[in-house]
Amino acid sequence: MSSDTTIKVMIVDDHPMVAEGIESILESYDDITVVGTLSNGREAVNQLPTLNPDVVLMDLNMPEIGGLTATEMLLEMDPDLRVLILSMHDSPEYISTALSHGAMGYVLKDVPTEEIKTAIDAVMSGKKYLCTGAKGSLEPSEDGAREPLTSREQTVLLQLAQGKSNKEVANELNISVRTVETHRKNIKRKLGISSTAGLTRYAMEHGVLQGTGVGL
Repeated sequence: MSSDTTIKVMIVDDHPMVAEGIESILESYDDITVVGTLSNGREAVNQLPTLNPDVVLMDLNMPEIGGLTATEMLLEMDPDLRVLILSMHDSPEYISTALSHGAMGYVLKDVPTEEIKTAIDAVMSGKKYLCTGAKGSLEPSEDGAREPLTSREQTVLLQLAQGKSNKEVANELNISVRTVETHRKNIKRKLGISSTAGLTRYAMEHGVLQGTGVGL
């Protein structure tokens, strides 16, 4: 972590135009310095000791190492690091899973540019930050919006969507078959899906099968 008043920011996004646009926005602030723009989680992990950022703006879906896995790895290396997810995905599963992996904030890519600065200031002060769209996704609506999946349910969903049986999932996660069955039942209930094919389709549509790890 830097000791002066300048906030050092590292941008990790595999879309060059997006990364360059964010860098241009942030460089307009006197108290922010962009120390690097990287294209995937592996580069972020490798460059962390050299760039020594205070805040990382992290995309989710990237090649080699995705945003969630990279977030966990970076926080193991530097527990004081603030990771702020910057993503186009506003579903509650993406948001809650990102927060459960250690991210301190979640900002959608279509927010007004000044909100990115607001988010950075918030996490630097030790507060969690959700932009308006992300916060709304996590709040149940009056018509009974579905309950977000837990981190464990996300992991079980990934295994099931890959075509594994309950027994195979149990062996993979070192849990009982009965526990897998319970998770499976809860996942179907929360998502309003009755078939395994429906779970697989949901996983594909929501990016669960992309990349490595949990792939969100």
